[in-house]
Amino acid sequence: MRSVCALALLLVVANVGLCAQQNQATQAPLTVRSTLVMVPVLATTKTGKVVFGLTADDFHITDNGVPQHFTLDEDTGSQPLALAIVVETGGAGARHLDDYRQLDAILDALIGNVEHRIALIGFDSTPHLLVPFTSRTAEVSQQLANLSAGDHASFDQGAAILDGVAFAVAQLRMQPPSYRRAILLLSETIDQRSKTTLNEALRLISDTNTAMYSFAFSSTHAAVSHEASKFGFGRTEPGPAHGCFGREGADAEYEGHYSKQVLDCISQLAPPLRLATMAFLTARNGLRNKTAESIAQLAGGEFFSFRNAKDLKASLITVSNDVPNYYVLSFRPTSLTPGLHALQVETMDRPGLMLKARREYWIDDDSAR
Repeated sequence: MRSVCALALLLVVANVGLCAQQNQATQAPLTVRSTLVMVPVLATTKTGKVVFGLTADDFHITDNGVPQHFTLDEDTGSQPLALAIVVETGGAGARHLDDYRQLDAILDALIGNVEHRIALIGFDSTPHLLVPFTSRTAEVSQQLANLSAGDHASFDQGAAILDGVAFAVAQLRMQPPSYRRAILLLSETIDQRSKTTLNEALRLISDTNTAMYSFAFSSTHAAVSHEASKFGFGRTEPGPAHGCFGREGADAEYEGHYSKQVLDCISQLAPPLRLATMAFLTARNGLRNKTAESIAQLAGGEFFSFRNAKDLKASLITVSNDVPNYYVLSFRPTSLTPGLHALQVETMDRPGLMLKARREYWIDDDSAR
């Protein structure tokens, strides 16, 4: 008998598969699967002060609108860290390369006093591995301070943000599974040239349990032409006439608001999903013109805009203070329906608190393999 044990960590899902296969060709493999969803949460006051001392009783989690039983994990900040710094060097990014000088001390503070590996990835029309994962932070800082402009320095093209993120996830996938994984993204706000779709990016992030921290400067163009289909928004055709999704014979309240009609139809088909779906789609739709911000929100990370080196350093210091103070909630979902799941985290009897938490995770369809 030959046994194979595989351990895979997702962005918010940890799947453990144990397969036992007999040499006899007539006996099928036995697969046992356990799914653990992890949800990092940052709690602050309305003025931005971090809130300490919360317990599991202070939180409430729903998965696709269904309440979940969860635990509050302790001391997750002491785990080793694999960090990929992803920098736009092409297009409008070439104008901000000088902003990345003298970040040594801030990066050390962001990483903290834990075992770590750090890599540097640059992207223009395509991503490039500039420094492979290393424990020498100073080596990465030095390379970051001396970046060269990418292949679209004329500012009219570039910003393949989702491609850069997908490339970083591929590099993180090769790091030890015991390491926390994070991406620090330095880019403009709008994705212009990626071949990677939104769903692919979100799935890749989930597959590697990756936290996202995005720092973005304004895109060169006030309005950028997108192929909406690559984000999954291109299909606006109505459904059959007189049906729930049909334009003909629809209720008067939907006139001129077909997207609201579609959302309400979805909620009729699956009522528990309504609130979670609305919260999720609000952020997801933002990817049309706020790629860097929206992907950080969906992954439960943080987003900051910056104009210059001073702004960037202040934002990095804020993140370095926030990262050790995340609460990490974990649960085993009551439903293992394949596909994208919408998460919603709230506090019990603490309405004045502001929460930053993951809004989605992905469950693979094993039958498709």
